[in-house]
Amino acid sequence: MAELSEATFEQIKTLCEQGDQFAADGVHAKALAKFLNALDLIPDPKTDWEAATWVLTAVGDTYFILRDYLTARDYLAMALRAPGGFDDPFLHLRLGQAHCELGNEAKAVDELKRAHSMAGAELFEADPKYFEFLKAKTEAPPEGW
Repeated sequence: MAELSEATFEQIKTLCEQGDQFAADGVHAKALAKFLNALDLIPDPKTDWEAATWVLTAVGDTYFILRDYLTARDYLAMALRAPGGFDDPFLHLRLGQAHCELGNEAKAVDELKRAHSMAGAELFEADPKYFEFLKAKTEAPPEGW
């Protein structure tokens, strides 16, 4: 797999750190701008690059926070196709949440089940609404739900 130049990687990292700080401060529109600037530095096809996984996740997560669920879904789905993305339980959780908000119940259940199987109920603690949705939509939930 090709690697980004050190200078480009550092630029991406700096922009994401700035975006993380804006997000922590609750200034999500500015955070999104930083994350999108970082994503622009990643060559096409974006899903071939390891750095794209966390940048796409940050973009998708921020769109979710901004309640643009359709755009969030698209970026999160792209992040799943990037290196290591499919193995990230947070990505499945957030994608399931986006599908849930969009009314795509079957896809939401599928992604939320995957997130739960990878990381357990603790992953849902920040917003139990989605765990309750998953339990209600699962015919025979595992013991302990």
